[in-house]
Amino acid sequence: MEGEKKRYTIDDVARELGISKTTVSRAISGKGRISQATRERVLACIERFDYRPNVIAKGLAQSKTYNIGLLLPVDDSEIDFPFFKECMSGICEKASQHNYDVIISMVDGKDFAQLERLISNRKVDGVIVTRALVNSAVRTYLKEKKAPFVVIGTPEAEEKGLLWIDNQNREGSRELTGILLMKGLRRLAVLGGSRTHLVTKSRIQGYEDAHRDYHLKADEGLMFMDMDSYVKMAQATDQILESGADGVVCMDHYITNMLLGCLRERDVEIPQRLRVASLYDSALLECHNPAITSLHFNTKNLGRNACCLLLEQLGECVNGEIMPLNYQVILRESTK
Repeated sequence: MEGEKKRYTIDDVARELGISKTTVSRAISGKGRISQATRERVLACIERFDYRPNVIAKGLAQSKTYNIGLLLPVDDSEIDFPFFKECMSGICEKASQHNYDVIISMVDGKDFAQLERLISNRKVDGVIVTRALVNSAVRTYLKEKKAPFVVIGTPEAEEKGLLWIDNQNREGSRELTGILLMKGLRRLAVLGGSRTHLVTKSRIQGYEDAHRDYHLKADEGLMFMDMDSYVKMAQATDQILESGADGVVCMDHYITNMLLGCLRERDVEIPQRLRVASLYDSALLECHNPAITSLHFNTKNLGRNACCLLLEQLGECVNGEIMPLNYQVILRESTK
């Protein structure tokens, strides 16, 4: 089409300089034996032509796909959706900055056929695992295949060669629980998610740490895990009220919303009868009447940092790009 800007190729660059395509490729990649003077000539020509190397060709030359695999859990539900959405946003943003694309694969603890296809067909250079599961077969598989990977989540125990990153879930749980104990609450219940998720374990540890800080023993009779249905929540709510609990710590916003629904059905006033706090914030909790005390994490930065750690394994320079992962305790009317 007339007026359309010509797209220059590696052949054009080689022809202009009177050198081979191999020499041009070496100058672009920075690998192979080539003089500094020749490399500078090639780079100057590239800048003049506005030539952009084909990503596929560049990948073949460097044995890279420029793709990152992102593993999301098959059982992802509305419980986890805001977390994974924010995390994925940070991962995709950082990957794009380094000219990588993201391929999403759905897996669970046992069936990970999609992941096997990605690895065996060499469709990705590395993998980000977005949930740390107890005894995860996914991690074992990736280690066996010697695939670079990063886990988002705190591992259960020290694993040789495991690279991981996580929010300060245990520390945040400890601080928020400690604030409630400082306010004089002594019958503090806790409502948690799946026991197979290591984040559940981290939050429980923080809850127990805070009790030890105040020389108290956490009451196991006030700990309710696997709160994945409204029926279970209704049963737990009745037990909490019958036990004379004066407060409840919920491990995430979804569990908190289920509890609030059950309390509303029973005409239980917050915070007059029961104080409520969540270990993960959301807009719904902020807008609830009364607003719910919560922990706020920058999950987008968590995703960015996980991607940086993987890119570093892949030989990319990410100096200064890793952000601090802090949290904020937001005190609201539900714990006054």
